[in-house]
Amino acid sequence: MNNDVTVAVIGAGVMGCATALDLARHGYHVIVKDIDKQKLIEAQGLIKQEYRSACFLKKSYGDVSLQDIMERITMQDHYEDIERLDLIIENVSENVETKTNELRRLAGICKETALYLINTSCISITKLASQLPHPDRVIGIHLMNPVPLKTMVEVIRGFHTSAQTEQAVVQFLQSFGKEPVVIDDLPGFVSNRLSHLLMNEAAFIVQDGIATADQVDRIMKEGFHYKMGPLETADLIGLDTVVHSLKVLYDSYQDPKFRCCPLLQKMVDAGLHGRKSGQGFYSY
Repeated sequence: MNNDVTVAVIGAGVMGCATALDLARHGYHVIVKDIDKQKLIEAQGLIKQEYRSACFLKKSYGDVSLQDIMERITMQDHYEDIERLDLIIENVSENVETKTNELRRLAGICKETALYLINTSCISITKLASQLPHPDRVIGIHLMNPVPLKTMVEVIRGFHTSAQTEQAVVQFLQSFGKEPVVIDDLPGFVSNRLSHLLMNEAAFIVQDGIATADQVDRIMKEGFHYKMGPLETADLIGLDTVVHSLKVLYDSYQDPKFRCCPLLQKMVDAGLHGRKSGQGFYSY
């Protein structure tokens, strides 16, 4: 257990809450920081919901009580106490400007020896690390959803990431049950360069009227043994996040294969963001 170690999670969205839950479940103390007070209030409900889901799918997850977990998590809208921490997990919105501004603020208050773990699905770690005075202490971590149940973590070395940073972060991830796969840095990395092509093409198939969303997902699950179909996965991630990530990939590579399906954009414009909005390719 890690009763004396505190980790900061910056951003109280779905992934930030799930990350905080899993860290606290494994004995870490966690400070969850977000500028939005309402989001911090909602975060407590998100963590409890994520815990119940994890216990339903993995009975042993309930070996640590929700009460014990919540006692290890502190919610705050300020930076107090973060300046003393060694591990900062940056988990704000998947937007270069938003992440850059937050990293600059953190660099202004955190100690020089702090390690920055940037949780991103597509944005170049090298590009983000260039905004910090010590880019050698920056590394990417792409946690998979749902965090409590997925052990594999894509770990991305930026151009300047040091071997010491890589080793420390790998050991940290292993300490709460994760299995890191360390790769080099280009936008989208491995998982999203592949998965977003599949989700995007699945949306094109529905748009073209070839098959329904359910039929597409059934074919991938029953024919290729996927645990979730590509459109179920898109709903889980959030269609708005998928669309934004496709834009990052398109802008990064200027390759038409990453052109966003118009149906995806239309659904996002209509407020159909998937599970988090109650409606996407499926109703929730």
